[in-house]
Amino acid sequence: MLDFNAVKSGSQSFADVAAGLTKADLYQLTNEMIDVMQGIVIDAVDADVAFVPVDPNANDTFGKPEESTLAWTLGHVVVHATASSEEAAALALVLARGLPVEGRSRYETPWESVTSIAQVRQRLEESRRMRQAMLDAWPDEPHLDITYSPFPQAGELNAVGRFILGLYHDADHLDQLREIMRQASAARV
Repeated sequence: MLDFNAVKSGSQSFADVAAGLTKADLYQLTNEMIDVMQGIVIDAVDADVAFVPVDPNANDTFGKPEESTLAWTLGHVVVHATASSEEAAALALVLARGLPVEGRSRYETPWESVTSIAQVRQRLEESRRMRQAMLDAWPDEPHLDITYSPFPQAGELNAVGRFILGLYHDADHLDQLREIMRQASAARV
């Protein structure tokens, strides 16, 4: 898996991390990320999916205002993380095809509808398949000279950089998933 600590510290950009990565690397990195997420939930049971953890840091500035301090469930984190990585893969595909990115390309499964561990595992595998399918749609010679900046801190990103931005977002939620599973497992005892 990619180490994003240098990006977080500001000593490296997403473009620096993306430099030298190939489409084959993106397949492998996607598999590694989904495998890690599946590993985190390996012992989960249905009750863990809707378990509401204690999260004093809950602060969703992008969601519904009435849910801004809501602690996220396992199902919520998984649908959120996968939606963000799928959007990154979709926008990377646009760039790889030589087109400018215009707007967003995001759909998030309603988290309230995910109530079983089978749904969580299915969502993760579906996301793996979707991300890899978008990589399959890249031209043989992707237009890696086409860039855009989704937000100032990201800098200018080409298709590879935009794709790994989704993996970065996934990585940011791994400890949250681990903590939810820790609390949910303890609550079952």
